[in-house]
Amino acid sequence: MPLRLHDPYDGVMAERNPDRSSYFPAIEKKTGQPMSYWFDVMAEIKDRKYPEQMAYLQENHGFSRAHANALVLYSRGSKTSRRFETHEQYLAQLDADKAKTVQSIFATIVKAHPDMEPVIAWNQPMLKLGKDYVIGVTAGKEHILLGPWGDNVIERFRPRLEGYEINKKTIRIPVGWKVDRALLLDIVGSRVAEIEG
Repeated sequence: MPLRLHDPYDGVMAERNPDRSSYFPAIEKKTGQPMSYWFDVMAEIKDRKYPEQMAYLQENHGFSRAHANALVLYSRGSKTSRRFETHEQYLAQLDADKAKTVQSIFATIVKAHPDMEPVIAWNQPMLKLGKDYVIGVTAGKEHILLGPWGDNVIERFRPRLEGYEINKKTIRIPVGWKVDRALLLDIVGSRVAEIEG
């Protein structure tokens, strides 16, 4: 049985606001206390470790995990969950082989579709056409995942994906993948047709 990989595109419909402070109105509403109160609480437990701070908020104040995480990390100086602002920043943290493959994937697509916009969503590099996502890429430890958007895109291309490991919404390719230009552009073309259709 193949290893089940974490699939960042699985079940994702809309990207959350990456700013941790976006949780603050909900925290205030749920607890009935202003954020200044919670910042004082965090100042009192600032020397505790992350798991202890999380447990304190959840066990003593009824915080959900998401709300506790947002407050704890914000108090520790992490104001956003966004790690990358640009494709270049994403590529810079990859080893040379992965960066070259990811760059080749996007260069192949953008050459054929220069109107696509490179964006970062869910901390992954993506391409959008207007307001719609077309494809994303995730570099794992020993592989790269292509995340094509669209209705049943994996199923439609399954006959051409023999030899690739297929997850629910991604296609696993090797780190040194020689871009299959025809396959890649056909997958992207199917999404473009869907968007423009």
